[in-house]
Amino acid sequence: MNKSKRLSLKSKRSFRRRLPPIQSGDQIDYRNMSLISRFISEQGKIISRRVNRLTLKQQRLVTIAIKQARILSSLPFLNNEKQFEKGELVARTTGLRTRKKK
Repeated sequence: MNKSKRLSLKSKRSFRRRLPPIQSGDQIDYRNMSLISRFISEQGKIISRRVNRLTLKQQRLVTIAIKQARILSSLPFLNNEKQFEKGELVARTTGLRTRKKK
């Protein structure tokens, strides 16, 4: 690979500086739902520290706050509303295969 190709590859990369997910004034608490909801996926799972870009201490505090909110019923444990809809269940059961008798 010659130098011109190497330079063009490096110039295509852009490093965006993202703001930290937790500001210094934010309080990590189970009552702060606007903060907690940023760290939960659509399915209701806690997003990993690598994706969140949190420190180890912040991730532990966020995890504890999410678990406390779940226990106090402020947050659902799962967010699978589509699975429990009646139409969805009927569609899944009608597509089952049956064995043919020989």
